[in-house]
Amino acid sequence: MLRRTLLAAGIAGLAALAALPAALPAAAADRFITVQSTTSTQNSGLYDYLLPIFTEKTGIEVRVVAVGTGQAIKNAANGDGDVLLVHAKPAEEKFVADGLGVSRSDVMYNDFVIVGPAGLEAVSAANDVLGALKAIADAGAPFASRGDDSGTHKAEMRLWKAAEIDPTAASGGWYRETGSGMGATLNVAAGMGAYALTDRATWIAFENKGDMQIVYEGDPRLFNQYGVILVSPEKHPHVKAEDAQAFIDWILSEEGQAAIADYKVDGQQLFFPNAE
Repeated sequence: MLRRTLLAAGIAGLAALAALPAALPAAAADRFITVQSTTSTQNSGLYDYLLPIFTEKTGIEVRVVAVGTGQAIKNAANGDGDVLLVHAKPAEEKFVADGLGVSRSDVMYNDFVIVGPAGLEAVSAANDVLGALKAIADAGAPFASRGDDSGTHKAEMRLWKAAEIDPTAASGGWYRETGSGMGATLNVAAGMGAYALTDRATWIAFENKGDMQIVYEGDPRLFNQYGVILVSPEKHPHVKAEDAQAFIDWILSEEGQAAIADYKVDGQQLFFPNAE
């Protein structure tokens, strides 16, 4: 009888221990938010620097889904995230106007640059970015485009349109669409000696530059603004609105903005905070 009692107690104890590890991660996993964001912020290393500071302060883990801006907006529209942090202001404002986000705030900015081989002097000597693109198209020089509806791709297509050039008519020729993120597209460009439009932060952090360099920069049309939006909890009740808003408030605060400014690669500041 005693043996049976001890055996039953042992089984009960083992069952309790088996249940304990499952319960602990579930409790810990409750305190996280999902941010739908761009590959540029991820590839630049900004989140690796920024998010641990926020988590240490609040206990809220931030899980980033890094895709092109267009895909990030689609994901957030489907409720697959609590926060949207991207860089395509017209699309962001439409997201809010459509009732999918609560409000939009400027967070930070940098700029786009054209990178590639140094051989085509007409690019670097152009009066503006439209002239630089025309020089590339006129020469039939290889150009690697993300082709993924990302914020960078949207900006690139606006510039081609302003230059009155349809590069997609040459798709598969001098114009190559990778359908990939910024880092992968830069790798393609480096491999084929092509030009590409990239955000400066990803370029600075990119380690496979080879013979590539910045061949055009400085046009005001290359300004690159990032915004942050709380995904609508009315549209998607499962959105972790309180913790998500805590993240937004922090990244817009003096502390969060200072952390963005402090992030540098090789002594170069990658993003410039400009929250109101």
